[in-house]
Amino acid sequence: MSRARPRRTDRAARHPAAPSADGAPGLAARQAAARLLAAVVDARTPLDALTDAENGHPQYRALSPRDRLLVRAIVVSALRHRVTITRMIEGRLERPLPAKARTLMHVLHVGAAQLFFLDVPDRAAVDLAVAHAKADPRTARFAALVNAVLRGLQRGRDEALPRMLAETRDAPDWLIERLTAAYGAATADAVLAAHREPPPTDFTVRADAAAWAARLGGIVLPTGSVRLAELPGPVAGLPGYAEGAWWVQDAAAALPARLLGPVDGLAVLDLCAAPGGKTAQLAAAGARVTAVDRSTNRLARLEANLARLDLAAETVAADALVYRPDAPFDAVLLDAPCSSTGTIRRHPDVAWTKTPADIATLAELQGRLLAHAVTLVRPGGAVVFANCSLDPAEGEDLLEAFLASPAGATVALEPVAADEVPGIAPFVTAQGTLRTTPAGMPGTTARLSGLDGFFAARLRRMA
Repeated sequence: MSRARPRRTDRAARHPAAPSADGAPGLAARQAAARLLAAVVDARTPLDALTDAENGHPQYRALSPRDRLLVRAIVVSALRHRVTITRMIEGRLERPLPAKARTLMHVLHVGAAQLFFLDVPDRAAVDLAVAHAKADPRTARFAALVNAVLRGLQRGRDEALPRMLAETRDAPDWLIERLTAAYGAATADAVLAAHREPPPTDFTVRADAAAWAARLGGIVLPTGSVRLAELPGPVAGLPGYAEGAWWVQDAAAALPARLLGPVDGLAVLDLCAAPGGKTAQLAAAGARVTAVDRSTNRLARLEANLARLDLAAETVAADALVYRPDAPFDAVLLDAPCSSTGTIRRHPDVAWTKTPADIATLAELQGRLLAHAVTLVRPGGAVVFANCSLDPAEGEDLLEAFLASPAGATVALEPVAADEVPGIAPFVTAQGTLRTTPAGMPGTTARLSGLDGFFAARLRRMA
């Protein structure tokens, strides 16, 4: 029977998982998925840290590569639709679960995510959830409840899920409120709808975007990035990877570096540079780039990417707040650490690991970073401030406060023109700054539409 519901096909979910230590195929993967889900929503641990191949959660690292893909697919789906799944489960309970039954709720969420959004056989999703509950002393006595709830969700799925998706918005209340206050109800709803869609993959190409789009099976966006709705396989196995013809970079993330204009031959500082997409852009455009980041591990990855691309930059491991060069730079790009709320479509854990308090703390840090950054550029040089937050506290409001401060008195806002970079006209604000949201850049399908949320402003150091 066809299912009147969203189908999220993940390659890892199309194949049976490897047996766990106790012989039950797939149980270890589901146990790891529940453990990672708990770490995200209860301990506010970023999912990327938990799934790092070298330093991630031990339960995740113990799995086969195939099972790791399955675990990540389950957790991402559970986070992307967390409110919907919660309400669907609650509708099947005779009485609410006690507040301390967090482990049980994670088991149910892992099972429901598979039933609703992944190509996992229904029987496997339910049976493994029951086995999972039985294997944990904290949930063993609820195994029959797990079976009843998930089988009830399976039976009523085709009618109930579309209705629930229409009634809910899969985000915490604080985020909905801040998006609505910043953008209005209609745009906020469009952003939240985009967050439910798996993201496309964008590439910045060295040359001939149309040719690479045809070769990779993608499209060329108005801003020049190449976009694929779905990757046909691992990135490292795609044509052009080994020879450094392109690198993965969201279309929005590719815009701030271009606001510096022609940089051929200029000394350009890339502050908070890792993972290095903007460093690569600047180096490919002929700039003499100094890339600064406080993380030596992230700088090592940046250097490896530059080597693959056959590009050069000086890398410096330093705190951007205290870094001081021997001579001022011609231009500075500061992509500041932020709440990353503009990347929730790509990283749905952000909605559940960040808080308004985090936004306030990060905005204060960004203000200090910007105040230092403007001292590192020569008179007449440009500073581009950017971040991937949707919150005005980290963008428009921060810029206004900075320009009114003593540090801001040394620079002037240089408005971005709508025609200076192809395709950016819809994102240029009345103040001459750049603001993208996941609701922008409509495409032929929902999967091909949108881009990360970014804010960028260009400042000019006065003589």
